[in-house]
This record gives sequence, C-alpha cells and structure tokens, in this order.
Amino acid sequence: MISKGILKLLRSLEQKKIRHQEGLFVAEGPKVVGDLLQVTDARYIIATDEWMSREAEARSWQGTQLVEATDEELRKASFLQHPQQVIGIFPMMDSASPTTFPEQQLNLALDGVQDPGNLGTIVRIADWFGIEHIFCSETTADLYNPKVVQATMGSIARVKVHHVDLLKLIESLPAGYPVYGTLLNGSDLYAQPLTPHGLIVMGNEGNGISPEVSRLVNHRLLIPNYPAGRDTADSLNVAIATAITCAEFRRRNP
Repeated sequence: MISKGILKLLRSLEQKKIRHQEGLFVAEGPKVVGDLLQVTDARYIIATDEWMSREAEARSWQGTQLVEATDEELRKASFLQHPQQVIGIFPMMDSASPTTFPEQQLNLALDGVQDPGNLGTIVRIADWFGIEHIFCSETTADLYNPKVVQATMGSIARVKVHHVDLLKLIESLPAGYPVYGTLLNGSDLYAQPLTPHGLIVMGNEGNGISPEVSRLVNHRLLIPNYPAGRDTADSLNVAIATAITCAEFRRRNP
C-alpha cells in the first residue's frame, strides 16, 4: 500500500522546483525503471505484485524502499494515462559539465528546446547514435520533467545531459572548432564536409537557433526538402531534424 507520505512526495515531484529541491525525479514503466536501475539505486520502488515477484529477487535493493501497490493505486499515483506496473523515485544524476569538453567526440547542443517530448526524444536519438553528451541552454526544458524522462525510453540512464550557459560554452571552444547548426540559410547537409567530432546545435521549436548562438556557428547546415522549390512545410520538428542530422554524421563517419 502506498503511504500518504510517499504519495505526497511522488505528486510533488511533478514540479521542477520540488524536484531540484529534493534532488529526486520520477520514472515509470519496466523499461525506463529497469535501465535506470542498471546505473543507480532508486530511493523508492512502487510496483505491482507481478513486477515485484519477477524483479525483486534479481536485484540488490540497498537504500531502496520497496512499496507494493495495487493496479488501482498505481493508476492514482501515476503521471501516465496508462500506468505500467512500476514507478521509481530516483536521485538526480550528476549533470555537472565535464571538466574538459569532449572535443574528440560528436556532441549535441540544444538552444531553447522547450517541449518535454522533444527533449526526451532527442536524448533517445543521441543514445542511438552513440552521442554521450548533450549541452542544453538554460532555457531548454528540464531533463527530469516526467514527460521528458518517459520520452527517453531509458536513454536517460546512458546519455549525460548538462544544463549550461550555452553561449559561454561555445565561446570557450578552441578557435576553429567545428560548431554545426541547422539554419534556413545553411548549405545542403548532404553536400557539406562533416567531421567525426564537433558540436551540433539544434534550436527552439518556433524560433530556431538564437541570434547570439547562431553567430558562433561556423558550419551552417540545411536539411533540404524534396523536390527543390516545391511548396512544403515551413520546417521540421526539432527531434526529427536532430535524427536526420545525426544519421548523416554517422553515415559519413561510422
């Protein structure tokens, strides 16, 4: 049975202020919770008897309080429309920027991506394409928003996401370091040289990359529509654009 205290904590973690105050976040479903348990211990695991009987004996639960719940209790506690057997309350992972920027890797930067679903999907895309670090502007959605966590489908356990002063970060990079950005005045992605390392900047859903950051982009890319000159949508969803861009980088530099 879920106690009133745990239920109150769980519901309060829907708020960003409380998440960061408590240093805790919520994850739901066997996939997301299971992947997180590979890298960190949960503070609480709230789950059905079916999940408990399948998983409880296979893991070490040091520091974790296990709470058995009915399907009805999970429905009341869950942030999802369709609860999935288990809810975990986890400590936030270390999101401090690396002391040395990973210059020899391909990295992502997000400039004002505000939709939680987009951020979570981009984390999942980064995981798929072997990108270990995402640097988010301070105006980007909170990584630990329950909708973001769910959209990562467990990739939050493997990709390091850092909220930083993005302008200062890019300004601190060595002169000539490859900074790519998708812009409407860019050059055809498929016709430009692409390095195996660098920083790919993706912008806000409505406004794209901010003017301040755009000035620091030294490789301006455009994902062309087909056929050229045809009336089409104004732009691509930022997560889809990220997937297309990362796929082309990896195709050229496997």
